[in-house]
Amino acid sequence: MTGITRRTFLRMATTTGALGLIGCAAAPSKTAKKAARVVVVGGGYGGATAAKYLKLFDPSLDVTLIEKRKTYLSCPGSNEVLAGWRDMDSLRRPLEGLRTHHGIKLIQAKVVEINPQKHMVELKDGTEIPYDRLVLSPGVDMRYDAIEGYDLKASKFIPHAWRAGKQTTLLLNQLKAMDNGGVVLITAPASPYRCPPGPYERASLIAHYLQQHKPRSKVIILDAKTQFSKQALFLKGWQDLYPGMVEWVSAEKEGQIDHVDAKKRIVATEFNNHRADVLNIIPPQKAGWLARKTELADHSGWCPVEPHSFESTQIPYIHVIGDSCIATPMPKSAFSANSQAKICAAAIIDLLNGRKPGPPSLINHCYSFLAPDYAISVNGVYEYSVKERQLVATAGGDSPMDANRAREAEFAKSWRDNITADTFD
Repeated sequence: MTGITRRTFLRMATTTGALGLIGCAAAPSKTAKKAARVVVVGGGYGGATAAKYLKLFDPSLDVTLIEKRKTYLSCPGSNEVLAGWRDMDSLRRPLEGLRTHHGIKLIQAKVVEINPQKHMVELKDGTEIPYDRLVLSPGVDMRYDAIEGYDLKASKFIPHAWRAGKQTTLLLNQLKAMDNGGVVLITAPASPYRCPPGPYERASLIAHYLQQHKPRSKVIILDAKTQFSKQALFLKGWQDLYPGMVEWVSAEKEGQIDHVDAKKRIVATEFNNHRADVLNIIPPQKAGWLARKTELADHSGWCPVEPHSFESTQIPYIHVIGDSCIATPMPKSAFSANSQAKICAAAIIDLLNGRKPGPPSLINHCYSFLAPDYAISVNGVYEYSVKERQLVATAGGDSPMDANRAREAEFAKSWRDNITADTFD
């Protein structure tokens, strides 16, 4: 990493994590509007953090969190399920602690409509929930129209597994059923997408499983990119841990994917056909359905926001955080969503009190496992540039090539426990 030592970064992230490097939370004004209503839609790492920190920063707020699932399933950790280290129950993140510990109103329901003119959120049963400010953290949807031959129907038997749940279980069962000597083929999309290093961690952990149970098998990654996050660290890890078992094929070598024959498990590129015994298609992505339906996304499929507050530049009084928003150069990750949520929460309190939010500073730290005792990481600090009128990376980088990987794995486990507690407890 450059510009800041890793030790300093981790100390900074620990001591300021509760504020996402915003300095300090804006204190509620004595003249603030009483019981201002803030509705948060989406109970993942972005939405749950936003709801929690809104109440922590200003207990007088009326905060409602709407999530269609009773228990959120964490995408971080789902690759470890594929490796056989964890079970699906370990991915469950109950939301009840937000009610009991912080007084947040929880509603388990699907939001079907947002009326920006009336400042109203409509639930599937017709109930309308009013808001003064609305926070959306709707995650991502797959672009099923991006790859010929791969659609929603095909995903029922050729999993993307880019949401934790049934898709994870489907891919796991296919790996278990594959014969020794089989080929697992993963397609990685062009950026941006959820969790940039995710496909390569997945390849690593599948290789770990195969090494233990089906050692004559192989993992091939067909990539729509010519480079990827933590590339040098992954390549070294594959050479050290799984020599000859993991092959990365860049777009420069194979060209773009032309089409998929899902029934035959064949991926056709510009130059070759690749047949898999287990095929994992990770398609390009876009902002979640609700954000697009509300016309918060632009032509890119993602939601432009004002970096000081994450308020939509399309529709006022609505804030978009997490994977759906455009927060370049921040990656789409759980830590980014958690950091953005805190900035957003403090900014909303400023706005409700007639104050202009100050310039933000955010952090991201991302671990990837290659084996139970082998992890790598990347981190970054992002600040607002007045000149460029957007966020810019001011420090960060990959962990050193000669780092203690076992120690890094322990850091990764602690990070997971800490961000889970910070978000959901």
